Amino acid sequence: MPLRKLVRLDKPAGTFRRVLHDAYYDWTREMPKGKRFITWVGYLMQGYAFYALLTRSLVWPVMWPKGMLLYASVVLLWTLGLGLQNWMLTSEFARKTQLEADQIAARQIQQTLQPQKLNELPGYEVETFYQPFRDVGGDYFDVIELAGNRTLFAVADVSGKGMPAALLAANIQALVRSIANVEGDPLALARQINKHLSRYTPSDRFATAVFLVLSHDSGELTYVNAGHNAPIVFSGGSTTLLEATGVPLGLFSDAEYEARVAVIPHGGGLLIFTDGLTDSIPGEDMASHLRSALADSSRRTMSSLKSLMDPTHNEDDVTILLVKRTVDSISSGARA
Repeated sequence: MPLRKLVRLDKPAGTFRRVLHDAYYDWTREMPKGKRFITWVGYLMQGYAFYALLTRSLVWPVMWPKGMLLYASVVLLWTLGLGLQNWMLTSEFARKTQLEADQIAARQIQQTLQPQKLNELPGYEVETFYQPFRDVGGDYFDVIELAGNRTLFAVADVSGKGMPAALLAANIQALVRSIANVEGDPLALARQINKHLSRYTPSDRFATAVFLVLSHDSGELTYVNAGHNAPIVFSGGSTTLLEATGVPLGLFSDAEYEARVAVIPHGGGLLIFTDGLTDSIPGEDMASHLRSALADSSRRTMSSLKSLMDPTHNEDDVTILLVKRTVDSISSGARA
């Protein structure tokens, strides 16, 4: 996704240049080109009115017009320029007000797409955390009950931010729900969603994702990782990374994916997250910070993970899905 290049202003020449930059560029940057042009015409008309007042002429060096006609012309020129500016700025204010209302509605809709209350999973504790960078985000997570005493955990991170990413995340959510109810297979999910995104989304849009199916009794995980941050299986201070088994979804329609198997041991857990978590952790050794949080035996792993995040470093959506297999599941499994 192309990023707007920011110009660094050094402190010695910074204050005046920053004022000019804010006054003459930033406040019209997000306007449509036509409105921006008309606004600048109004701005220049006001500047020319000052120029005419100083030189006492509309067409310097020719002294014309003279007397009161000059002052009336200057006032008229200033008023017209101010009117053009106010007209465009009022129109832009109305446009942005409508956009803000649309974003609020989109945020409310997106909140309904995320699981609000998770069903109790016997033998396991499931916690989630979701924090969009803007009003709406491009992260998606889901927890879906399947037949055969199984549960599907799905997490995806769409490229980009804001409304376009949120629309694609909603599309992925609908695909996961429809396909999982029929097949419930991580490999089928990855293949079908990849083909759909490759065919019906722009070439610069893609999503990393991970799909894991948990068998409750055995703790076995069958997973496909489509270029996503490696989920972490942890237990007793040791960690295992569930590395990528294919490329991100939507890049190549004929991409191949592989399903692999892992196990959540009794007393262990599974951490699935998006890169917003790691990007918001200050310092270079983020892996050691994560391991320390996962090794916390106080049953407050989620709180430990959230405490790692520094708001000044956060520039992306953050999603955390934490699954812990309780020791009590040993006795429940024996009874079964």
